[in-house]
Amino acid sequence: MNPPAESLLKYDHPVLIRESTDRKSPKGRPLKVGPQQVRGQSTSTDTTKQEILNAILPLREWTDGTELWMQQVSSAPSTRTDVIHLGELLDTKLHQRQPRQIGICPVSRELYSQCFDELIRQMTIRCAERGRLLSRVRDESRMTIATYQTLYESGVAFSMRKALQSELDKVDMQKKSTDLEDEKLELKKQINKVKSQCDASEKRETERRQTEEKNHVEQIQLLERTNLQLKVTFQGFIPQKYIFPLHLFL
Repeated sequence: MNPPAESLLKYDHPVLIRESTDRKSPKGRPLKVGPQQVRGQSTSTDTTKQEILNAILPLREWTDGTELWMQQVSSAPSTRTDVIHLGELLDTKLHQRQPRQIGICPVSRELYSQCFDELIRQMTIRCAERGRLLSRVRDESRMTIATYQTLYESGVAFSMRKALQSELDKVDMQKKSTDLEDEKLELKKQINKVKSQCDASEKRETERRQTEEKNHVEQIQLLERTNLQLKVTFQGFIPQKYIFPLHLFL
């Protein structure tokens, strides 16, 4: 495991805790040392202050091969120059890492969290009660941000599901539209076919009716000619004096 990355929170120099895997506590956990062992000779006030800092800002531990290293938060007081330098360092880190300007950015959260922890460290050294109160504010803000992040992620997931569902619905609607268009074309073909059949049937019926009317007219004309011939023939057989006016037979 590599050493922790550089942080805006001020730490003491790393201290070697153990050099081999043999030195472990009965429960198998790495041995730890107290503030007196790390810092050497210190007063009870410094020890209490360091314990408060360790409770608010936990130690950092990492392994390098078989070596276990520990690094605790510095208890050295900070000056106005240190605060100004902290602000400049924060701006430099933000410029280097280029955090996102939209949404919840983990880079911005990490850098501002480190800066806030450093301010808590500086305030705890001057007044332990203020440090504890600021740590409560920090924890509450982290919980709030975590809640907003959960809402943001759930909102993004919900919008993605809705977008995916809308795409699927769009595909279904396109398929239904295509099917309806095909059905429409098929119905048009059937309509045209039926219309053609109706036109052909109507044409045949018209021709049949015309033929019947023509035949009827011809039959009437034939009957009229036959009737006229019969009249003429009948008049030829009857004497002149018995001939009645022709219009009486009509």
